[in-house]
Amino acid sequence: MLDDISEAVLAREDVLKYPREQVHAYLDELRTTQRHKFYRALQHPLYPILRKIERKHEQLHHVTTAVRSHRIVYASNHKSHTDYLVEPLVLDDNGIRPPLIAAGINLFGGPLGLIHKHVTGAIPIRRNTKDPAYLVTLKAYVGEILKKHDLFFYPEGGRSYSGELKPVKTGLFNAALSADRSDLVIIPTAVAYDLVLEDRILAHQRSKKRQRPFSREVAEMVRYAVGYRSRAFVTFGAPISVADIDVHSRTDVLALTRLVRARIGAQYKVLPTAIFAAAMRPSIARRDLEARIDHLLEELAARRANLGVTSGRQAIEEAAEALETRGIVVAERGRFRVRERVVLRYYARTIEHLLVTTGRTH
Repeated sequence: MLDDISEAVLAREDVLKYPREQVHAYLDELRTTQRHKFYRALQHPLYPILRKIERKHEQLHHVTTAVRSHRIVYASNHKSHTDYLVEPLVLDDNGIRPPLIAAGINLFGGPLGLIHKHVTGAIPIRRNTKDPAYLVTLKAYVGEILKKHDLFFYPEGGRSYSGELKPVKTGLFNAALSADRSDLVIIPTAVAYDLVLEDRILAHQRSKKRQRPFSREVAEMVRYAVGYRSRAFVTFGAPISVADIDVHSRTDVLALTRLVRARIGAQYKVLPTAIFAAAMRPSIARRDLEARIDHLLEELAARRANLGVTSGRQAIEEAAEALETRGIVVAERGRFRVRERVVLRYYARTIEHLLVTTGRTH
């Protein structure tokens, strides 16, 4: 038996030209259910990790104002598998209606997949497929979903393996615009962590060479969660109206994606660990490191970056112990020495888009 959304998708003119059986199969894969009360009570199998992350939010007033009269698409950078939990829970903590979440299909294997599909309201996305039947079905499905639900997605696609803010993809922007809602707005959202749970996994791989089973990644995350503590800052930007965007104009859609990426980058919270990493050298005296951080902070302040630290002294006091405990740097006789250069560079790159001069000497 078809639900209303599936029937609406099958009735779309651009979908009718593809084999009905093929479209049905894709719809079965995409179909999701959000049982919000169950999700909140369940707190997900990753709750033992989630409880180690202190959730903080900024500029939530942009969301609380927009939800009164608009359909919302949240577009966020993507740092960690914990993003899927942290960001929606920030909304839920503050009584904001829950969005459906577009997530990579690799997250849908085994028991976790059942939870995503039947409880959290996650939509499985085949990111790299070029099958036109799938792409048309996905576009139509998202367009119909937005008639009833808000949507949260990650326009970079997968997580950033290098740490830097990646170029964004246009696929789900096109799908959202196909909803043809005059009240649709995009809220650029930035998430930043003191420490990313999978920092070693991501940094040493640097780029995504192949899709690994999510169960294996969860096992690695649990291993690296020993002693792990972090803050997560979720910053919401001013809504971007899409009322004047022509979905059929590639120029319009590209301009929109670039604007969203720029807003996400500008909102990204500059935390002590990132500025410490950007200023670090292979071996440096504490006083010299403090001066280098102060110089970078002056540059960031001039560019109106979203600073979570105001001085070199504060940055060292708040970052050094966390990075040393994580085995990334070591302190010896008033000097800091790099122990995990690849991981340190990962954190430095998280703010590279905000800097003219970068700390690449480490």
